[in-house]
Amino acid sequence: MKHWVVLALCAALGTAVAGKRNFVFFLVDDLGCRDLGYEGSTFHETPNIDALAASGMRFDQGYAACQVCSPSRASILLGKATPRHGITQWIGSAHGMKWNRNDPVMPVEYVHNLPHEDTTIAEALRAAGYSTFFAGKWHLGSKGSWPEDHGFQINIGGFDAGSPKGGYFSPYKNPNMEDGPNGELLTLRLAEETASFIEQSKGKPFMAYLSFYTVHGPIQTTEELCTKYRDKAKEMGLADNDTRFKFDRRLPVRQVQDNPIYAGMVESLDTAVGIVMDKLRETGLDKNTVVIFTGDNGGVSSGDAYSTSLLPFRGGKGRQWEGGIREPYIIHVPGMTPPGSSTQVPAIGMDFYPTMLELAGLDPMPKQHVDGVSLVPVLKGGGIKERDLFWHYPHYGNQGGEPSSIIRSKDWKLIYYHEDGRSELYNLALDIGEQHEISSLHPEKVDELGKRLNEWLAETGATFPARDPRFSQKAFDAKIAKARDDRMPKLEKQHANFLDKSKKPSPDWWGSTKD
Repeated sequence: MKHWVVLALCAALGTAVAGKRNFVFFLVDDLGCRDLGYEGSTFHETPNIDALAASGMRFDQGYAACQVCSPSRASILLGKATPRHGITQWIGSAHGMKWNRNDPVMPVEYVHNLPHEDTTIAEALRAAGYSTFFAGKWHLGSKGSWPEDHGFQINIGGFDAGSPKGGYFSPYKNPNMEDGPNGELLTLRLAEETASFIEQSKGKPFMAYLSFYTVHGPIQTTEELCTKYRDKAKEMGLADNDTRFKFDRRLPVRQVQDNPIYAGMVESLDTAVGIVMDKLRETGLDKNTVVIFTGDNGGVSSGDAYSTSLLPFRGGKGRQWEGGIREPYIIHVPGMTPPGSSTQVPAIGMDFYPTMLELAGLDPMPKQHVDGVSLVPVLKGGGIKERDLFWHYPHYGNQGGEPSSIIRSKDWKLIYYHEDGRSELYNLALDIGEQHEISSLHPEKVDELGKRLNEWLAETGATFPARDPRFSQKAFDAKIAKARDDRMPKLEKQHANFLDKSKKPSPDWWGSTKD
């Protein structure tokens, strides 16, 4: 953002005064909406995150802005829907004729750097006198568009990459973070760095934005935690399960949580959250710090590591169903949110920006956070004006998702597919698993929602994929058959072996843990 804009913001917003609320923002990569104890997981153990949920307000219908990471992350920081800022795909993915996987359409071009002409929430808070800190995954542009170029005074570990180049154990191969002792765990290191920043920030308002690389691949944990969850799976009777996958349209999808490597990652995430929360309590800053916890897209139930199950929600990361966009969504405001409260008000990633401005006592910036609304009335026990929610993903991911646009209106959800122009209609109140497609029963609802979706797409300047002239239906059918008939049996064997104590684990499950 230009320096004169920062100066103008300073003049408009004023300087911070003692007593302003601080902010800690936890953003978890690829976290599934059913991966946490308070969300229903009986295999993963997350006592610190569960305690955070119990201390604040849970948004039980909380959504990410996109089913993949970079678009969702940009929408959190900018308060804008993905077609409006132009980052509609994870940065680095191929598009146009460069996409060569024999699919019916070619993914659209997209913006590859967080736009400098926008004002991030970090820039808005910094202009008001806040210290701003970033740690972890960025994946919103190359050098020149890193966290320090978008309002964060401190950047530890944020750069181009969407996954940790060196894995989760030091040495990290990260240009913006020094290596730790050989075998140091990245997830805990980022938490310790955040806790140190909090310790140094006593007496002045701050925003600490801890954007975990975990639980994104590579799926790695410590040998101790892997052993713990192997034993737990056996005790729960999960080790003998020989059917972990179901084929859904284009790829196998995991149906059970029993991956001991992934469970270890989730526990390390929880430990890291505990480190930061303990520091807030130790310093007394917990009494005046807003804590937000969410994820950037659905859990990886298909594609990549096939690491978790999100049932009863269908799909996962990259996919257009609820498993791809539903997220843990927690906001704790000391003195405002009654402990253990929850709401059924739908909320989305763009809402964090105006919510944080209001909680900071700052004026709204409606031209910036045009697609978000402040959730403060909900946090106070009230409500907000009923609205439709929208998504636009004109791409293919690595998890079997299809180029689509979505509208959710009350309990209705319409998915429009850009490959062939078909629509799917679901009633989420009656069918949370999206198993019963009912467009033929409600053609008037399809027309109504389709019209509103098209109006939104036009208003936001959405772009659409074009037919791929290289497409072969025969080759496409063969690709799907191979995923079903070849890939799925191999996955069943591989994931069963994770729980077989007689099998020697791969060294990269826990990286360089020996000095």
